[in-house]
Amino acid sequence: MDCLFCRIIAGEIPSAKVYENDKVYAFRDINPQAPTHVLIVPKEHVADASELVGEKAHIAADIFAAAAEIAKNEGLTGGFRIVTNCGDDACQSVHHLHFHLLGGAKMAERMS
Repeated sequence: MDCLFCRIIAGEIPSAKVYENDKVYAFRDINPQAPTHVLIVPKEHVADASELVGEKAHIAADIFAAAAEIAKNEGLTGGFRIVTNCGDDACQSVHHLHFHLLGGAKMAERMS
């Protein structure tokens, strides 16, 4: 499989890792949209959020547990935002499920 995020998880492509456990890998976005911008990805290849059903539903819990720990470690005491894009119309650029954890500044209410 020639998936960018699978290759990052495997260590074939360098990343600025901020968190890892047996199910999740997280690293800093190379084009940050906030002072803190971390991508959180499951180690299991899942294309997007529409696949988080049935036996894969636990992946969402794994991601959100990691997000809470990362936010705490990053000192995001004032809050943070978690965003995922699902499919081409939502501008998903890498078709491996990933969540953007954004924080470190007051966010705009409108997300357009």
